Amino acid sequence: MTQRYTISFIPGDGIGTEVLPVGRDAIGIVADRHGFEVRWQDFDWSCARFEDTGSMMPEDGIDRLRETDAIYLGAVGWPSVPDHVSLWGLLIPIRRAFDQYANVRPVRLLEGISSPLAGRGPEDIDFVVVRENVEGEYSEIGGRIFQGTEREAVMQQAVFTRSGCDRIIRYAFELALKRRGHVTSATKSNGIIHSMPFWDERFRAVASDYPKVETAQYHIDILTAHFVLHPDWFDVVVGSNLFGDILSDLGPAVAGSIGIAPSANINPDRTAPSMFEPVHGSAPDIAGQGIANPVGAVWAAAMMLDHLGQPAAAADLVAAIEVSLQNPDTRTDDLGGTADTRQAAEALLGAICDRAG
Repeated sequence: MTQRYTISFIPGDGIGTEVLPVGRDAIGIVADRHGFEVRWQDFDWSCARFEDTGSMMPEDGIDRLRETDAIYLGAVGWPSVPDHVSLWGLLIPIRRAFDQYANVRPVRLLEGISSPLAGRGPEDIDFVVVRENVEGEYSEIGGRIFQGTEREAVMQQAVFTRSGCDRIIRYAFELALKRRGHVTSATKSNGIIHSMPFWDERFRAVASDYPKVETAQYHIDILTAHFVLHPDWFDVVVGSNLFGDILSDLGPAVAGSIGIAPSANINPDRTAPSMFEPVHGSAPDIAGQGIANPVGAVWAAAMMLDHLGQPAAAADLVAAIEVSLQNPDTRTDDLGGTADTRQAAEALLGAICDRAG
């Protein structure tokens, strides 16, 4: 019996509308080869919609997404809409409504790509950043008082729960068991007096259940330096919402370009759909120029297929990425190549077809 999936398709803003269709086409190719079907639900939710209607998505948006097996998102954000409006109107509500508490971002230096770090090759840069995705520093608790006066004050409350910390740290340890067996914790307990010492306590508590996994702990400031100086030290890195966000942008930059980086917002309990997206965002500075890199979108599509139970199809997409990046003529400018989006997409899709042939 043919396996069928329904996937929400939200290109969003900026270059999301340019690269997400490439990932959709890539999925179509491997679906035919591996004998499954995808039904797409198209949604125009974006900053353009906000400017037309006053909302990023309709009131029943979450309910409509809930009926699908996964969510494929392009990008959120545009200069004409404040960032906190666009993100809290679409991306963050989806993550929280569906308890997508594990944000997973692989970082790999692929063959043929040069790292900005001198002397580093693919064997040196291969790790995963696991970010807590629904609480921590990105809390709605807070506000302003005495606005517009000299007494104006702003309060922002971070929220760290035992259950929230334990489950994301445990997710990182379980992932490490499938990789090289090492977990690094990002902290700042020398400066943040309550939440970070608590995070450290929970890391030690969970680590005690995994005696075969080696561990390390660094304050976030020196950890960012180690990403640059010693990327080969890392296997799985786990951090709070803010720290994980910072590290998962720095990591792809170390690996050559944020344009190739994928991201998964996972509901590990599978009680609701998970969401998959490229890391690069809407990139308004290059949107509409036809030069955006489609690799991140295709790699995110591979992560989605793997999550849906199609690992062979996912492997085809990753292998095609690696093949297409071998040739400088089919790499986009961010990777030192000369290709535009269309040429890079043709190379990627051609490599998928060749593998499926």
